[in-house]
Amino acid sequence: MKRLLFAAGAVVALAAPGLAHAETDCASLKQTRLDRAEVTAASVETAGGKQVCKVSVTSRPTSDSDIRIEVWIPLGQAWNGKFVQVGNGGFAGRVPSGQLRALAGQGYAAAGTDNGHQSNVVTSAAWALGHPEKFVDFGWRSIRETTVLGKAVLAAQKGQPHQKAYFMGCSDGGREALLNAQRFPNAFDGIVAGAPANYMSELFGFGAAHHQALSAPGGYLDAPKLQLLQKSVLAQCADGGPFVRDPASCRFDPRALQCRPGQDESQCLTPAQVRSATVLYGGRTDPRTRRIVFPGFTPGAEAAPGAWNGWITGPNQGAHSGATGYQFSSNAFKYFVFEDPTYDFLKLDLGRGFQRAKAKMSPIIDAESPNLRAFKARGGKLIQYHGWNDQGIPARSSIRYYEDVSRTMGRTDDFYRLYMIPGMLHCGGGPGPSNVDWLSVLDRWVTQNQAPADLTAAGANNASQLLCPYPGVARKSGEAWACAAPRRRS
Repeated sequence: MKRLLFAAGAVVALAAPGLAHAETDCASLKQTRLDRAEVTAASVETAGGKQVCKVSVTSRPTSDSDIRIEVWIPLGQAWNGKFVQVGNGGFAGRVPSGQLRALAGQGYAAAGTDNGHQSNVVTSAAWALGHPEKFVDFGWRSIRETTVLGKAVLAAQKGQPHQKAYFMGCSDGGREALLNAQRFPNAFDGIVAGAPANYMSELFGFGAAHHQALSAPGGYLDAPKLQLLQKSVLAQCADGGPFVRDPASCRFDPRALQCRPGQDESQCLTPAQVRSATVLYGGRTDPRTRRIVFPGFTPGAEAAPGAWNGWITGPNQGAHSGATGYQFSSNAFKYFVFEDPTYDFLKLDLGRGFQRAKAKMSPIIDAESPNLRAFKARGGKLIQYHGWNDQGIPARSSIRYYEDVSRTMGRTDDFYRLYMIPGMLHCGGGPGPSNVDWLSVLDRWVTQNQAPADLTAAGANNASQLLCPYPGVARKSGEAWACAAPRRRS
């Protein structure tokens, strides 16, 4: 995609590395000319004690496009020579300015987008009604526009190219990360994909399946039943700990909690509730073949604050439809597929009906291809991570993708590592220590050829746990934690 760029006072000719380059004054970037886009504002801000130039861009690749982009550039010697693009979350609607400011404060030039629409409700897709181009902008085009324009604005300001380019994001941002590795393999030297929603269409189908079960007569799981489930899982699989350290070896079956004749129902699950729990753990089953076609959630954090009650059940049965996951799936079928604000996804046929819906969504929003040969060939490095107790995107979907790539390409550890984090919820939080500086890990791999191996994740109160590249698992050996192969593969 060709981009024309001229900036007043800018030195746009690229010189050899190591030579001095003239920088364009931040305010002068307002005069930058871009193909099908314009700089709408440029101002000096402060980030991490550094002066940075914040540049706002609006891109209109189609007559119905309105893609808002921000580029934050450390001024002078504060720039480390690297460009980072940040992914968004949910259905987006706002530029992740806070993340961009933080990265600029660390010395990175950073760019991000609102994905082509403006909304304060990340679960709403009403913006797509009657606007098919905005759906495409959300799916992939805004991501590409941000890459091209972000790099162009950076080059105009610095008068020289960046040395390395990275992409990082979690959730929808993780989907965007894998989308770049698959569709635009030459755009980034390194990518971090956290809890990726790359099987986004399948996520909506799974949402329809488990919300149909929860909405069936007697199928709702209230707070006491979530506590019963979590207590039972931890008793079976956590060895007295606050979270399951080896989820791949945990074989919890909710049918063990089904009420016996005469048993107090507050201490057990009714048949309808067992059905709901079975769908939530087991995943979506094809009604014709009875095969599981998309994985379910990992047991162990059902009653954790903000976990299932925030994303899956809502705080109570009357507020079930307000749960985050309910809203994502409902909005997707209303606006991406059927273009009908009154459509009820609880009535969706989970077989052929869903397949027809997926056929409409998948080419635009999914990032399913396991063929990363072009990304690997250009020297790209990919780190993927996922919390085992993710309550929004089933953790095993990341294992599914990793293993699909391995089957397609053979050995992958020379360019691709996956980390599964015990006790971590969606993109963070939960009872398991989960904090890792993924960008620094990626940067060392790209610039110093230090491939990541065992990593230490930090948590509250100086807690930590060892993370091993999949399929390894942390095991206790004496007083130390050591990585080893799991007893059983998931």
